[in-house]
Amino acid sequence: MTELPASYYRATATAYGGFAPLAGRHARRVVVIGGGYAGLNTALGLAERGVTDVALLESETVGFGASGRNGGFVFAGYSRGEQALVRELGQENAKALFLSTLGGVQLIRSRVGKYRIPCAMVDEGVIWANWFHDPRILRERQEFLAEQFGVHWDWVPKSTVRELLRTERYSDALWERNAVHLHPLNYAIGLAKAAAEKGVAIHEHSPVTALTRHGEGWRVSTAGGDIEAEHVVLCCGGYLAGLDHQVDRAVLPIATYVMVTEPLGPRLRECINTRAAVYDTRFAFDYYRPLPDSRLLWGGRISIRDRAPARVRDLLYRDLLKVYPQLAGVHVDFAWSGLMSYARHQMPQIGRKPNGIWYAQAFGGHGVAPTTVAGELLSAAIAQDDTAWQRFAPFGLVSAMRPAGFLGAQASYWWYQAADWWNDWRGR
Repeated sequence: MTELPASYYRATATAYGGFAPLAGRHARRVVVIGGGYAGLNTALGLAERGVTDVALLESETVGFGASGRNGGFVFAGYSRGEQALVRELGQENAKALFLSTLGGVQLIRSRVGKYRIPCAMVDEGVIWANWFHDPRILRERQEFLAEQFGVHWDWVPKSTVRELLRTERYSDALWERNAVHLHPLNYAIGLAKAAAEKGVAIHEHSPVTALTRHGEGWRVSTAGGDIEAEHVVLCCGGYLAGLDHQVDRAVLPIATYVMVTEPLGPRLRECINTRAAVYDTRFAFDYYRPLPDSRLLWGGRISIRDRAPARVRDLLYRDLLKVYPQLAGVHVDFAWSGLMSYARHQMPQIGRKPNGIWYAQAFGGHGVAPTTVAGELLSAAIAQDDTAWQRFAPFGLVSAMRPAGFLGAQASYWWYQAADWWNDWRGR
């Protein structure tokens, strides 16, 4: 069988001409390393605050990593649950962190409009569909968000869920209306173009080979040149740059999988009669959304293995048919995997080391809004000496304990899969 193309997003990416690799010697106030959402939002946030003496270095192309491969969901929150945040931080601090991601969603909406980013954004919310029969998992979260954070998610009764999602798989659902979904790679390209137009020097195909002290600042070196800078921001995510041992050791690069079907035409609406994105209440959940060209994007699973496209397709196709058996026989045109960065505490790591290096990583499977938050926090810190980034101080660079951490992560995932199966079997 012919190997599938690498990515639907890459195949439908906005043409932008690319950015030249770094060449020669330069001096900049800030160097951002990593051209994903965290790096792009930091660079753009600096430029919007009047700091244009900024360079961004990307080892591949902008959006190459998780930022250009994810499911395209944009919603509030973090990988770590809201109740855990309240227990650990108190209600006030937990609420501030959660609401900051709501601000991130709104800033994404604003930038898509302001910079006219052609990323096929759909502002129809996200549906959290209950895989199990017990409605308490939905009621408890709905009530908790309303009481603790003042955030309302709409209840969707089973009868309405059946109208929207033509499957017997789900019971009730919650609808997070203040959420969007979009073409993530085109959004990344749009951020890069906006930053470049404001004066940020972006260089693709410029892997950093060395990061060394130079006076009171840093020297950032690539094969083609180097930059002397006052500030360095590491935003490498799951694609570790090997520039700072403590930063790299604090995350686990974990793979997730995505596929996209052929155009389904009217057949799509016979299965999914909504423009909202969908994910379910299991730990090992499926996530999916209709695309503008009547394709269905389907993602899920977490693994320490970055599998080949054909294997990704086979795994996810089986998952699809468990929910929508009426789609048997559809052709899968694209399948791919990508690496996300996870921390042991399941929260983003945003801050500054004692030696002055800034960092933003470990956004896990909830990265689009939190990376926007990270960019705002770091750009405000560098440009205006703002201290709001210190809200993330409780979630520091805790060692991920690689390689043992990989085994622990995989074992945890299998345990949660087994728990999902048991809860499903017991409920049925």
